[in-house]
Amino acid sequence: MPIPITMPALSPTMTEGTLAKWFKAEGDPVAAGDVIAEIETDKATMEIESIEDGTLGKIVVPEGTEGVAVNAVIGLILAEGEDRAALEGAEVSAASGPTPAPSDPAPAEAAPAPPALAAAPTPQPAAAPVVEMAAAQADTGSGRTIASPLARRMAAQAGLDLAAIQGSGPKGRIVKADIDQALAGGGAAQTAAVAQLAPAPAPQIEPGAAYTEIPTTQMRRVIARRLTEAKSTVPHFYLSVDCEIDRLAGLRKDLNERGAEGGDYKLSLNDFVIRAAALALKQVPAANASWTEKAILQYNTADVSVAVAIEGGLITPIIRNADQKGLAAISNEMKELAARAHQGKLMPEEYQGGTFSISNLGMFGIKEFAAVINPPQGAILAVGRGEQRPVVKDGALAIATVMTCTLSCDHRVVDGAIGAAWLAAFKSYIEDPLTMLL
Repeated sequence: MPIPITMPALSPTMTEGTLAKWFKAEGDPVAAGDVIAEIETDKATMEIESIEDGTLGKIVVPEGTEGVAVNAVIGLILAEGEDRAALEGAEVSAASGPTPAPSDPAPAEAAPAPPALAAAPTPQPAAAPVVEMAAAQADTGSGRTIASPLARRMAAQAGLDLAAIQGSGPKGRIVKADIDQALAGGGAAQTAAVAQLAPAPAPQIEPGAAYTEIPTTQMRRVIARRLTEAKSTVPHFYLSVDCEIDRLAGLRKDLNERGAEGGDYKLSLNDFVIRAAALALKQVPAANASWTEKAILQYNTADVSVAVAIEGGLITPIIRNADQKGLAAISNEMKELAARAHQGKLMPEEYQGGTFSISNLGMFGIKEFAAVINPPQGAILAVGRGEQRPVVKDGALAIATVMTCTLSCDHRVVDGAIGAAWLAAFKSYIEDPLTMLL
């Protein structure tokens, strides 16, 4: 009987992907371990390897197809001794049958991961990261909602909260019929309550206006959805602080001169920011937390997500246990992660997780800005450009290199006093950088 090739789940929260390319054509021989196809998610590109010897008998899903559900059959392999006649019955049953669902989604990200984070349970739907947690959650043993990809899409389009819907499928899985029932009556009130979160109609193009139509990618659509959810459901508030960085710049220069001699590292300002943020999280653990309806999740590790701009969007590779790593280790790890991010080669656990985020636009000349929180995290730090400004020291006017940093906080979990305490700790490390070397 032909062996089905299915769309793999590249992360516990992945529900669909794009079949970017086939490396084998129908009729080509395949051996176990051969790369046969390439899959794209919103964040990375992965290769699929054959697990069996045989012949690629049928390509069910052509390359370039978007929105292919996890576990959907994308191709069929003929085992040794089978001919194409065996495809007819197998193809119908495999391709048209219902898409299987994971029997039990993996618990919200295990130890090294978010988005994984230090393996914290996924918070409720509204808190699905910009970086992708489950769209919603229910009282399943793992704290996650079990729903078919179609049900998730229908719920998102209708503005329904999956966490409030009782599934009728196996193990409480939410299926299309449950969404239809919610829309017909049971979920009417809920739909109205969250209708304001539904995307507004696209603005009309002014007649005669010239424009170039650029098709949206899966990454851009996911970014748009998550940022809309974050700003619609997370109560943001902002705190800013000015940090003098002349001492840090001097220390960085000295350390880089030593690194140049040994060829081991070259520190950037961002490396100091990452370590200072991690140390501040350990000093003010209440800021290292996420909100859920049942409990505030306070993380035991400082896993710092760092925003990296890549072609078509943004990704946040994670420096895990950043408080336990030296500046050289952080610098080398960040460079390696950023390089693979640009190549689309990051593994899901390398960008899904994190307990806190940093977005640095100083290199673009931006003086100050406020970033959007990456749910389920409770805060994100926006770092501006260091520039010379007039300051008052000992009652006299002086010049100092000043960097403005703005902390965006989820007010449900990080109150003003907590955010202020974290910023004070962060500022102390930045302005007295030798303390980061201890």
